[in-house]
Amino acid sequence: MHQLLLADDDIELCDMLRQYLEAEDFNVTTAHDGESTLAEARSGQHELLILDIMMPRMNGLDVLRELRRDSQLPVLILTARGDDVDSIIGLELGADDYLPKPASPRVLVARIRAILRRVSVDLQAQAESTKPARFVLGDLDIHTGTRSADLKGKPLVITSTEYSMLECLVRNAGHVISKEELSQQVLGRKLESYDRSVDMHVSNLRRKLGPLADGEERIKTVRGVGYQYIHTGT
Repeated sequence: MHQLLLADDDIELCDMLRQYLEAEDFNVTTAHDGESTLAEARSGQHELLILDIMMPRMNGLDVLRELRRDSQLPVLILTARGDDVDSIIGLELGADDYLPKPASPRVLVARIRAILRRVSVDLQAQAESTKPARFVLGDLDIHTGTRSADLKGKPLVITSTEYSMLECLVRNAGHVISKEELSQQVLGRKLESYDRSVDMHVSNLRRKLGPLADGEERIKTVRGVGYQYIHTGT
């Protein structure tokens, strides 16, 4: 049974969602303020954090910022409907995905399962890898067994979702990949209208990777289609 941490200061809503999630065969711990959420998230007892933004004693974005200093626990943030700023900041801080409130419990479960499936595949790949596979593109060194990357000989600090996005783009270097395909392959779900998740994960990668030696962006936007990792030929 998957262990979830549900953080929301709306106790009535929290209890309703907890009951629904438990009926879907999840084990749910709840927290109602930022400080207790951060402590629980760092306990190592949970597989995923469902994190509301508006909470007392430390808001959700501050919780996420602190959590990402020492943990890659998958995080699904809940934002006020139409509040693009919070969702964008959350993704910039390392959230795996976001969902506007009020969220349908069925949609919430689907998002949770999509994240957990990806994490399960990641862990299985690491467990089965006796010798990490490796491929190099220019100054970028990808280690698929450990799901890590080095840039110019130094470890690249990225989240699990960002790694999945990077590997997908680099494996298809020189070719355009649609946002729909990236959403399916990386996030495990269909791309929805006005969904910024793929864009923000790519934006994070651009910031962390920096430009190529000639100043060109590593990940090119093909307007109206998707993204292309530039093949340097080296």
